[in-house]
Amino acid sequence: MLNVIDKRLLKEVADLHAIPQGAFNIRKNGQGIQRHSTANIEIVTKADKPGLDVLIKPGTRGESVHIPVLLSEGMEDLVYNTFEIGAGSDVFIVAGCGIHNPGGQKAQHEGIHEFFVREGARMKYVEKHHGEGDGKGERVFNPRTVIEVEANAVAELEMIQLKGVDRTRRDTLVRLHKNARLIVTERLLTHLDQEARSDITVDFVGEDSTAQVISRSVAQDRSRQLFHLNLRGHARCRGHIQCDSILMGQAQVSSIPEISAFHPDANLIHEAAIGKIAAEQLIKLMSMGQTEQEAEETILKGFLK
Repeated sequence: MLNVIDKRLLKEVADLHAIPQGAFNIRKNGQGIQRHSTANIEIVTKADKPGLDVLIKPGTRGESVHIPVLLSEGMEDLVYNTFEIGAGSDVFIVAGCGIHNPGGQKAQHEGIHEFFVREGARMKYVEKHHGEGDGKGERVFNPRTVIEVEANAVAELEMIQLKGVDRTRRDTLVRLHKNARLIVTERLLTHLDQEARSDITVDFVGEDSTAQVISRSVAQDRSRQLFHLNLRGHARCRGHIQCDSILMGQAQVSSIPEISAFHPDANLIHEAAIGKIAAEQLIKLMSMGQTEQEAEETILKGFLK
């Protein structure tokens, strides 16, 4: 059953204030505790390994799937989820994970998600990581996401991690077929001694496929971030990466651009900027009555919105 802490975590990672409408599966400490399928979306337990098959019928529109994961101190969870997004469908998928770790043992979640976005389908996928607890035990997330976007389909990803996570490595691999479209928004904030790495690789394998990847991050205190964003054009295509970071304290950020064209009509652009908060922004907000700390928080909130 869900306790008060579980309900708070569900609100943080999946914006759930109650049991959701539509299809859902709630997993806690390696075990499924609540599940609901609908006429158009079936959630099935894998037979050969821990995880789920989420089967969305062709033509399904306006429905959602929530598959949040909750984890406690001392737990290490590995899950494999496969999503079949039927042709012509339009769905919203939320797969957040929350760790509550008040003790000294590590808590770690590794999620391997595989998506097949079939022809003409549209998927919006939100993945939010949240860690909390006053103990010294690490809170670790290592997600791996592999997405196949078929002809004329659209995949939109929103990936969010704001404080609370000690170590993370996120691997995202996407293949885009003819006229397929990818939109990625990544938001990350680290502080203290936290470490984060994000690797995003996009292969344009079909003509007129497009991708836009926007990564925004804030690194505070002594935290470290590394971004490796890679576009590979194998056909006529358009791709744009924008990676912006704010650096504070003694933090470190590295952005490694890589764009490779294997076709003369591959149009690929990478932009990266790392800097500190502009003094004039702080002065303006402080002149309006905010303290320096309040002004910083206002700027960072707007930057990561």
